[in-house]
Amino acid sequence: MQDIVNTEQAQAWNGPEGVHWARHQDRWNAVNEGFDEPLLEAAAIAGAHRILDLGCGSGQTTRLAALRAPRGGALGLDLSGPMLAEARARAEREGVANVSFAQGDAQVHPFEPGAFDVGISRFGVMFFADPVAAFGNIGRALRPGGRLAFVCPADATLNGGVAALASLRDILPFGDLGRPGLPGMFSLAAPGRVREVLTAAGFTGVTIDEVRADGTWGDGAEDAADFLLGTGPGSHLMRQAGAATRAEARRTLTDHLRPHETENGTVRLPSTSWLVTAVRPAVPGERP
Repeated sequence: MQDIVNTEQAQAWNGPEGVHWARHQDRWNAVNEGFDEPLLEAAAIAGAHRILDLGCGSGQTTRLAALRAPRGGALGLDLSGPMLAEARARAEREGVANVSFAQGDAQVHPFEPGAFDVGISRFGVMFFADPVAAFGNIGRALRPGGRLAFVCPADATLNGGVAALASLRDILPFGDLGRPGLPGMFSLAAPGRVREVLTAAGFTGVTIDEVRADGTWGDGAEDAADFLLGTGPGSHLMRQAGAATRAEARRTLTDHLRPHETENGTVRLPSTSWLVTAVRPAVPGERP
């Protein structure tokens, strides 16, 4: 894989974290798929559009976008080899022929200028070391008048999984999961920062709307607690604790999740995100 500047992210998503997400792609889709329809509607995909899915992971949004453009197609780009392998396998099993996937870093990937009509992302654009450079590169990949639509987390306290883990602050060294403006899950949590980055990258017509969705985190409180503690921040925190502390954390989190069990036993947690759209304007001499 060439043209990588976000090297720490590449190492993480090609290591245990990427393997975990690939192995549990259906579970992560159950957590996040409530944002799919708002994202795809905002993208305004038409039948012959060429779509670029940024940070596509295991490719659910790439496939859904491609199905909306039967005379066009979609390219999913991601740093993670394990997740892209799952994306390709799932597309083949589902018979989605107008989709392809590439491994790369959107901040510096050598896109063909103007190759895409629409750029989309479901929680895949918060991790750039230089977001202005990244969105500038993405903008050049869109045709003049091309549309960008993405979903990114709002405040950490409004994220269902993070809020659940925060119940363990008195047990585990929870710390700070990220601040607006710094690379990480919540780097674009402040709307002012989103506007600043996209405007500096050359986009116009920026809109930012709040969107809420419930995600399914597990089949019961115990299952959801195990899942939350087995990935990402939860796994990191648990590795720092002894056996007794880990057991206490699991009991505490399970108790916290019990009120969120539905009638069928699944655990549903609400999350709030920003739905962002913008336009790549034409420059003098360009044809839309």
